[in-house]
Amino acid sequence: MANKPFSPSSERNKEAILEVLSGVISLSDRRILEIGSGTGQHAVFFAKHFPHAEWYPTDVTANLKGINQWVEEAGLFNLQKAQRMEVGKDELPKLKFDVIFTANTFHIMHWKECKSLIKMFAGRLREDSRVVIYGPFKIDGKFTSESNEAFDQELKMSDPMSGIRSFEDVNNNMIKVGFELVNNVSMPANNQMLIYRRLKFQG
Repeated sequence: MANKPFSPSSERNKEAILEVLSGVISLSDRRILEIGSGTGQHAVFFAKHFPHAEWYPTDVTANLKGINQWVEEAGLFNLQKAQRMEVGKDELPKLKFDVIFTANTFHIMHWKECKSLIKMFAGRLREDSRVVIYGPFKIDGKFTSESNEAFDQELKMSDPMSGIRSFEDVNNNMIKVGFELVNNVSMPANNQMLIYRRLKFQG
């Protein structure tokens, strides 16, 4: 399909992300929700590699057309049409999900929105479900590379409320709502992959 949106970084990082996801997503997992599907490249690539699970892409309205171009062209039976999911306006789809995956969203969203999304994870996921968060993070208050620091400045120039988040802030908020950190994987290009598991629901 001509004129589909394309992200070079999504193309570069998909194999490395897949390697980690392959150790997170099991054959018993039936539904995977992606928050912030961007161009739709990841959704198509990962849905192909996990054919036993239904993959649900989501994003803000402006990105849905492009994502669905990828979805329609792929024609995968387990890849759903992209739905709108805007933090602060929309709830997560009212289905039971085994895994929620999000890539490169936390530094785009405002911190208040990040915290709202974390609370939504807790409200939707049951015990042993997982959350996987990919992207750049500060560790102990410090950037992990000069390129990440420059990227943070670039983000703040376009939106002062955006920026690379602190791993400790994200982790503390995830723990507070009932998740445990299973792994913090160092990824190429100075990114991290944070893997969380939902503990027994304390309702």
